[in-house]
Amino acid sequence: MEAVRLVNEEHMSIREVTKQLDIRNKSQVQSWVMKHRAGENLQPTTTRQGRPKTKFSSMEEEMAYLRAEIEYLKKQYPNLHKE
Repeated sequence: MEAVRLVNEEHMSIREVTKQLDIRNKSQVQSWVMKHRAGENLQPTTTRQGRPKTKFSSMEEEMAYLRAEIEYLKKQYPNLHKE
């Protein structure tokens, strides 16, 4: 937000902003400025990424998780599951 503010309000060049704020890539600042001008939110989103949950508080919770996982895989690969 500070980089965008400096460009828009202080009328600093993108190169000056990258030097002042020690940002390595000027295209990142350009992207932020363009998003801000388009009215997009610049706040980081809190999407959860990474490994799936592996610790459970109870055996029932783990069983429910594994059952849901099995059902998902059955839907994704219907030809592999034959009863």
